[in-house]
Amino acid sequence: MLNSNRISWLLAFIFLAQFSVWGQGSPDYTGGMKVKLNEDGSKYFRLITWHQMWATLSEDGGGNMNDLNFRLRRSRMLMYAQINKRFLILTHFGLNNLRNTNMDPVGTGAGAQLFMHDAWAEYSLVPKKLSIGGGLHYWNGISRLTNQSTLNIMTLDAPGHNWGTIGTSDQFARHLGFYIKGKLGKLDYRLAINEALANNFHAGVTEEQLRSLPAETAVYKNFEELGGGKIYAGYLKYEFLDAEGNLLPFLVGSYLGSKKVFNIGAGFFYHEEGTSHINNAGNIEKNSPFSFAVDAFYDTPIGENGQAFTGYASYTSHDWGPNLSGAPTRGSLVGGVGSGDITYVQLGYVLPNFSDKGRLQPYLHFTNRSLDVHEEFEASNSTQFGIGANWYLSGHNAKITLEYQNNRAQGETVTPDGSNLLRLQMMIYL
Repeated sequence: MLNSNRISWLLAFIFLAQFSVWGQGSPDYTGGMKVKLNEDGSKYFRLITWHQMWATLSEDGGGNMNDLNFRLRRSRMLMYAQINKRFLILTHFGLNNLRNTNMDPVGTGAGAQLFMHDAWAEYSLVPKKLSIGGGLHYWNGISRLTNQSTLNIMTLDAPGHNWGTIGTSDQFARHLGFYIKGKLGKLDYRLAINEALANNFHAGVTEEQLRSLPAETAVYKNFEELGGGKIYAGYLKYEFLDAEGNLLPFLVGSYLGSKKVFNIGAGFFYHEEGTSHINNAGNIEKNSPFSFAVDAFYDTPIGENGQAFTGYASYTSHDWGPNLSGAPTRGSLVGGVGSGDITYVQLGYVLPNFSDKGRLQPYLHFTNRSLDVHEEFEASNSTQFGIGANWYLSGHNAKITLEYQNNRAQGETVTPDGSNLLRLQMMIYL
């Protein structure tokens, strides 16, 4: 049960946070921290920094909503520059998920977590139509949300499954390789060839451990070639209405009515001989993980008083090897992926302007995962439902989000009745 004292403290926290963040808002934010290097601004560099702080109230071991914890979800610094329209350089570093359990007493140990997210250089071969780049990059395949910007997510956070390759083939949703991207009329495309992460979550799995698993259970490892083969990925979307920018790979979660966008997209991910399992004959058999997704995104202003609607839906199919889950042993991972199908929907509505201190956007999202690893349980799927609201103090640059989530799964990590949490986020980016 939800403790009344906890509710009082959380509501007080929300009330105080609203006014403290409003005082730090950036209502005049336009191009951000952009430094022009010539008069017309064609030569420039731009800095972006952001912080997302979470307070989460969740169920304890007895099923009571008594577990309150804090987390610095993201703290990042991104810089990119052009001194010529023919090339661009980008550097992005920061940390994720800093908690009291992984902090370091003097900030020098493994808990410091500061690492490189992106580092790539890009050349424009045919202006707007074809560019080529390389490095540690975020030009991903599969779906729109696999290329999601973390600056303007509509829901409190993007669903975990949309970055399903994290820890299996990439470094926190980034691969090392080369990409091409551009626009051909209304078709926006990105394609990449990458090397797989060698030191992934399953790198330490031995052949003996693999044989101890039930037959036909895959792990994300090639036992003959460290890291497996090459990765091929891409995402294409057709822009029926307003065009979206593609200078950077990060796709917007909600435009809050500033654009009228309708896109239909499709993407893929293929990792040559990336996983292995023991077949019924007792031999190691390699698999080539393949993912495919189709999605649709619609964002539009409504009326003349600030209303706006955002909707997104996707269907993703993963074939990563039999019964592959997100861990070396079998289990049901509510936030994880594996071989099987995932459907996802999110809807949001910006209410009419009623205050000069911000805008309110209620939203909801729903995920259904039907994965191979669920088949041994009573129900063959797991679900996640969330309902929340964003209070935009200065658009996405300063906002407060409150969301309730319910996760239901048949398996080892979440009870059939589900788990519940209430989460508050304070975010500012400049």
